[in-house]
Amino acid sequence: MSGKVLTITSGKGGVGKSTTTANLSLGLALAGKKVVTIDLDIGLRNLDMILGLENRIVYDVVNVVEKVCKIKQALIKDKRTDNLYLIAAAQTRDKSAVKPEQVIELANELKKEFDYIILDSPAGIEGGFRNAMLPADEVIIVTTPEISAVRDADRVIGILEANNKKEMSLIINRINPILVKKGDMMSKDDVLQVLSIPLIGVVPEDENIVSYTNVGEPSILHPDSPSGKAYKNITQRILGKDVPFMEIVEKKKGILETIISFFKE
Repeated sequence: MSGKVLTITSGKGGVGKSTTTANLSLGLALAGKKVVTIDLDIGLRNLDMILGLENRIVYDVVNVVEKVCKIKQALIKDKRTDNLYLIAAAQTRDKSAVKPEQVIELANELKKEFDYIILDSPAGIEGGFRNAMLPADEVIIVTTPEISAVRDADRVIGILEANNKKEMSLIINRINPILVKKGDMMSKDDVLQVLSIPLIGVVPEDENIVSYTNVGEPSILHPDSPSGKAYKNITQRILGKDVPFMEIVEKKKGILETIISFFKE
């Protein structure tokens, strides 16, 4: 087996990168692919919590690259599928504890057993970003439709291009059609005009995403979740299927909500 290294990154923190990593990793695993996802946001560690695996961690990625344990000892199997494994970030170390060549060596070893090695990159362009960028066969950039996040994503794209990373695609996260309509949020087309890379998905704002995270259940597990539906579609596009982009429209309000909204405005 020769797996593919897929890096999920962003220029700015707080845009939903780790949530995206968890959903796409689980989506690919549920689609029958053997997946390992590695949290490279060393020192902050939250991918394990989003996947509901935080209580199962014994060894982390720093233990692996420092040869404190074998790779297999650090693999944490998901509760819902035999196809997904997590290697957690270390909480008590910083990003300098891992070097790019060590991540490349680890990814090459995992390629022998897994279809996808998904790297959850730290935000920004510091050393941790290089750890996640250099091994990548393909990079997905996550941004929200806000000018500061888009500007930072543009900077990341420039660095990826300078390092000959040509396979790139974009996810626009937390788009809110009401704010777009009011002119308070960039539209999908506005973001694409600035970044000029292929779009692989648009994820609507989902009011339940925090509660899903709190119980360790990515939204892709919830059939009624708008973000979960978007992540399912993105998973299919990663697998090469031609899936139409869903239309993100303003949620219709009931009479009571409309009256309350009228008095608020």
